[in-house]
Amino acid sequence: MQLPKPIKVNPIVDENPIFENGKEDQPLSPMSRLFHEPESNLYIVVMIGFKSKTNPDFVKANLGHSLLKQQISDIRYSSTIVSLVEDEKIKGGLKWVPTKVNLDNHVIVPNLEPKSIDSADKFVEDYVSNLSKTGIKMSKQPMWDLHLLNIKTSDAESVAVLRVHHSLGDGTSLVSLFLSCTRKVSNPEELPSNSIPPTSKEGDSRSYGIKGFWPYLSFKYFWFVFSLFYNTLVDAVMVIATILMFVKDSETPLKGIMGKASGPRRIVHRSLSLDDFKFVKNAMNTTINDAVVAVTQAGLSRYSIGNMGASERNNNLPKNIRLRAAIMKDLRSSGEVQELADTVKNGYKTKSGNKIGFVIFPFSIALRDDPLDY
Repeated sequence: MQLPKPIKVNPIVDENPIFENGKEDQPLSPMSRLFHEPESNLYIVVMIGFKSKTNPDFVKANLGHSLLKQQISDIRYSSTIVSLVEDEKIKGGLKWVPTKVNLDNHVIVPNLEPKSIDSADKFVEDYVSNLSKTGIKMSKQPMWDLHLLNIKTSDAESVAVLRVHHSLGDGTSLVSLFLSCTRKVSNPEELPSNSIPPTSKEGDSRSYGIKGFWPYLSFKYFWFVFSLFYNTLVDAVMVIATILMFVKDSETPLKGIMGKASGPRRIVHRSLSLDDFKFVKNAMNTTINDAVVAVTQAGLSRYSIGNMGASERNNNLPKNIRLRAAIMKDLRSSGEVQELADTVKNGYKTKSGNKIGFVIFPFSIALRDDPLDY
């Protein structure tokens, strides 16, 4: 596992600056600059399936009225990134420079001949994989593009592939911006409703009497604080040990190679039913995230079977395989997510930016007789 290397940044602006009208040449936040480091130069690639063929002219017209409008969109999507090496105050920094956006350079429609394509699904996978091998020059145009593929796959009549540099924002802000560009089918002038179900504030007080409630609540808070302190201490020690190379992952085909993180990627797309995840979640009394992690661990374990000479009958996998991944975690509270939803609903300018952290997550690689054991 290869962790992002720390960088030195100047505390110039907030993590998620909101650009006001009339202000130009805003410096990048420290997190945005991190995503321009060679070791962590990341793009977000999103595949969107449609029930009908896409009309490029219609898409461009609506992008001009939604994505690029200042009252809805962040200026990041209409700005190039220029180096500040000549600036005396910010040596080697980067800044957003507003520019005129030519949608013809951002909405790409390749000339496809569906009859000459044997497998549409594999063609889309290869197309997305090729996008991961190239980048967008930050000084030439805003760092995003939309590829419209009018080809029928097993899941959709046409496909759109959105590629956005991670310095523009994280997944949550990107979803809120995407929703701001959509409208209801019942009312083309109305934004989609995106309300989050309110969480219950009654808690466990309904299940306990007056005498039994306070001792339980006190113990619950004590255990929460103790667990938080203990887990934070253990995680901090493990992160330091990993950075200092005292703790390494086991040598497996799944382990990343140091210095080759920017190599080509093979992207394989599969559709999963959310109802199936909900069924497993309810049956095991867990969360959706637990079900997703279980499926991931099962897939990695089965992959290891074929690549390490093991089999379901002959389990000769090494014991105690250490396999970890650096996973991004959204740091927004449920209230902040609701604020983004309200922002979209009211048509205000979205708060783009990155509010994420990294979590070192250990996977359990082993063969299980029962899939639910994962």
